[in-house]
Amino acid sequence: MEWVLYAIVLLPLIAALIAGIGGPWIGRVGAHRVTIGGVGLATVLSFWVLYAQVWGGAAPLDITVYTWATVGNLSFEIGFLVDRLTAVMMATVTFVALMVHIYTIGYMHDDPGYQRFFSYIALFTFAMLMLVMANNLLQLFFAWEAVGLVSYLLIGFWYTRESAIFANLKAFLVNRVGDLGLLLGIAVLASAFGTLHYGELFAAVAEAPDQTLNLFGAAEWSLITVACVLIFIGCMGKSAQVPLHVWLPDSMEGPTPISALIHAATMVTAGIFLVARLSPLFELSTVALTVVLVVGALTAFFMGLIGLVQNDIKRVVAYSTLSQLGYMVAALGVSAYAAGVYHLFTHAFFKALLFLAAGSVIIALHHEQDMRKMGGLAKYLPITYITMLIGTLALIGFPGFSGFFSKEAVIAAVGYSAGGWATFAYWLLVLGVFVTALYSFRLLFMVFHGEERMDAHAREHLHESPRVVTIPLLLLAVPSVLIGLLTFGPMVIGDFFKVDGSIQVLATEHGLAYLAAGYTGVLGFIGHAFATPVPYLAFAGFLTAWLLYIKRPEWRPRVVAPLAPLQRLLEHKYGFDWLYVQGAAGGGRALARGLTLVGERWIIDGALVNGSARLIGRAAAGVRQLQTGYLYHYAFIMVIGVLLLITLFVVRTVLA
Repeated sequence: MEWVLYAIVLLPLIAALIAGIGGPWIGRVGAHRVTIGGVGLATVLSFWVLYAQVWGGAAPLDITVYTWATVGNLSFEIGFLVDRLTAVMMATVTFVALMVHIYTIGYMHDDPGYQRFFSYIALFTFAMLMLVMANNLLQLFFAWEAVGLVSYLLIGFWYTRESAIFANLKAFLVNRVGDLGLLLGIAVLASAFGTLHYGELFAAVAEAPDQTLNLFGAAEWSLITVACVLIFIGCMGKSAQVPLHVWLPDSMEGPTPISALIHAATMVTAGIFLVARLSPLFELSTVALTVVLVVGALTAFFMGLIGLVQNDIKRVVAYSTLSQLGYMVAALGVSAYAAGVYHLFTHAFFKALLFLAAGSVIIALHHEQDMRKMGGLAKYLPITYITMLIGTLALIGFPGFSGFFSKEAVIAAVGYSAGGWATFAYWLLVLGVFVTALYSFRLLFMVFHGEERMDAHAREHLHESPRVVTIPLLLLAVPSVLIGLLTFGPMVIGDFFKVDGSIQVLATEHGLAYLAAGYTGVLGFIGHAFATPVPYLAFAGFLTAWLLYIKRPEWRPRVVAPLAPLQRLLEHKYGFDWLYVQGAAGGGRALARGLTLVGERWIIDGALVNGSARLIGRAAAGVRQLQTGYLYHYAFIMVIGVLLLITLFVVRTVLA
């Protein structure tokens, strides 16, 4: 088994190095062949590992490959932990990455950076695999940073565009804020328990779960709560949760394949994976779980609303990613880790499908992304349309599709959970269903239905994308439809993640437990959903979009007019961009200018450097007046000096 794990992580890395360094010699065809070959073999081996873990009876594997350093009792190691949670992530990451690699042949066909792009996405796959396969927090953190670095390179791949450079810098800086929290959380755990290894850390925490930490003043804080909240700040950055979400929509400046790779199964899901992996810690802190729940619910609803006013096809899908990540995080906040990870699993397929289908539209329209310049494309792009429709139905949770099972499980788990915050989160998630259906079908109707709004030149050259683009769409459409029917029962209701301890839930009564108690099979689960408001809200969202964009488009101005203040608020994205770009960054620049003017020019240069020189010059000029050259002046000064000394001596004698 060990050599298989080495091969899975090293094959994409070696392929990335060959395509990156040897790109000029192996050419464009050689670059995509070597990277697709490396990632393809890693995919096959990952599915073999998944089979061995689930059906082959293989025990979880925890190995240390290399000890980097030892400081006292603390060891810094590189190693692998492979259990069912890891195996699911490995299979998902490699399969989606493989589809993206194949799709890239068609999308980036004429790009001068062809070899470089393939090198980057293979390197990204390697970094993500190292993250999910890590058996300790040190390796996870290094892989976490590697994923962020490569995403920076990919978002700014078209570096001649000022908007792309702004977007990748924004992503890099926002993620550094979150990563600082993650690093501090890891440091708290390492200093308290003397280990970064998952198994050893969980055992040490179980023995002393009530440790406290004095942060400031006399108050004692729960050490586990502090560590978990700090770690979750890192997850908020990587998984784009409010308020560290602002980088993700702007990452659409990168080529569409990387939009799919970042937003589907890889980078943005790293935070979800980390919280699930550290479930033994989060289960010990009700405060941390409440923070997770509230942040997830707020992200799910309010980020979905912004998708309603976006006109860039990729940005609509990007805001849907933000919203769906909120659903996953909310599930984690009520200890429904299996439901959160399962939504991650299903979301990877249909979200990659939606992004790649959007890319197919962009290819057909010569890189036009504004939905207001589209319309009526269904007859020109039938495969793209059908697959986009499948992805949309999965996204809104249409009964029977993969997204239905995972989203319904998340909402039900939150609804079954006790507490005021759970009720608050539940209604935000339920209302988010209507919003999701509305912006999803708004996109579908604006792009594929209604009048044709593209220019004559684009209309004359419209045709379906090549097979290298449509085949990945069809391959992703299959799990988007079927994966829920086949896997929901074992992975969410059953003990799929509990049997090997990859996810631990301490409470015996929680949302998923209540859901499992009434579970009678997938058909019964579908039927039960109709006793909740969820499917009706989804249908209401579809109906609203159909009325406003197909049946009665003339109603739109009358509907939007009373909502103009809300529309402006959504178009300005609640002011977060202004707060960060103009407030934080602009304020920082203003402070720097003030420090430059006052601190450097006036105080340092003016007062300390030049001022001290002027003071010495003036003192020297004054002293120079005493040097007259006349002997009687010097004799007079000497007499005065002697008199002063005698006076001082007499005074001291009298006082003594």
